[in-house]
Amino acid sequence: MLHIDPFVLEQKDYIVNMRRYFHAHPEISLKEYKTSARIIEELEREGIEYERVGETGVFARIVGKKISDKKGRVVALRADMDALGMQDLKSCPYASQNEGLCHACGHDGHTATLLAAARILKARENEFCGEVRLFFQQAEEIGQGARQFVAAGLLEGVDRLFGAHVSSSLDVGQVSAVAGPINASCDFFRISVKGKGAHVSKPNMGIDALYVASQIVVALQSIVARSTDPMDAVVVGVGKAWAGTQYNIVAEEAVLEGTTRTFTPEVREFTNRRVEEIAKQTAALYGAQASVTFKNYSSPLITDAKATAEVRRIAEKIVGPEGIAADYPKSMSAEDFADYLPHVCGTFVYFGTRSKKPGTEYSNHNGHFDIDEDGLLVSCSLYVNYALFVLNELQ
Repeated sequence: MLHIDPFVLEQKDYIVNMRRYFHAHPEISLKEYKTSARIIEELEREGIEYERVGETGVFARIVGKKISDKKGRVVALRADMDALGMQDLKSCPYASQNEGLCHACGHDGHTATLLAAARILKARENEFCGEVRLFFQQAEEIGQGARQFVAAGLLEGVDRLFGAHVSSSLDVGQVSAVAGPINASCDFFRISVKGKGAHVSKPNMGIDALYVASQIVVALQSIVARSTDPMDAVVVGVGKAWAGTQYNIVAEEAVLEGTTRTFTPEVREFTNRRVEEIAKQTAALYGAQASVTFKNYSSPLITDAKATAEVRRIAEKIVGPEGIAADYPKSMSAEDFADYLPHVCGTFVYFGTRSKKPGTEYSNHNGHFDIDEDGLLVSCSLYVNYALFVLNELQ
């Protein structure tokens, strides 16, 4: 049975209305201009100070007014706000009004919930000393948002950082609470193969970049199958390939694009090094050349054990011990909240939004994806109560 505080229940209509507004007006990563403008409008209405982070991120601050002889602590709460470049397939009144864009990952709910938490904490600013920092973060889907907040120095002095994400794998009233690696790193790679063109009737006169690229694709699978400890979860995937200019010409160039996913920095470094070695050595074997470039999209998300235990105690008061999904499985999907954690003690949880409501059974990144908004009340309760714990009770 859920135990939602009255001050959170009072925000339910606000949370639902804001979530549906954001859902109907999705914006892609780094283009969240109207989203951030609406966030600022809501913050100004509550008298909460804010500043921009990059072009579309919003940082806000609530300073407690409780008098204390102790130095006030600092807690940071984060919500992401970007949408996906995909079609919304729902026909509900709050379906996307922006063609080809859809909040199919729950970030609309995250933003609405953090706004509600800001309202609550602002109204209770006389009950705590210290500072609440609110991160309305852009560009999570492309791993370019958290780094802007870090670069702006907004983690300086932070004692705890907390974030939460919807989950269609959990029922409303369930909360994950797992310490250690919970989301994988995400690196993009591009392999360019340079061969030598020739007529296909005389392949011996050329160096077939397409053939070489095909051999590289096969050889890369050995990283997981034969080079990685079976106890370490690793993905090496090639999702895109193209080569050549015409059917009767030996391809002079070929390009592969893919991703690697791992759960530890050490395995990540090894995996990416092997991708480069295999690509270059395989190309050389056939007389071709290969160049490899990487883009770091996200580190592995590794939560702090102490912070996780603290949030779990808070969550148990809200959803009961039976609502804690302590064995929630690790995911190969990436989450750029990970980029905060090397700099601050923090944790990240998933909360359930699945119910009998149509659409809530779909996984995120599906055009039919929807949430049961009652789950957002749990998230809001976690934001508020953990912030107050850190500010008033943390030893």
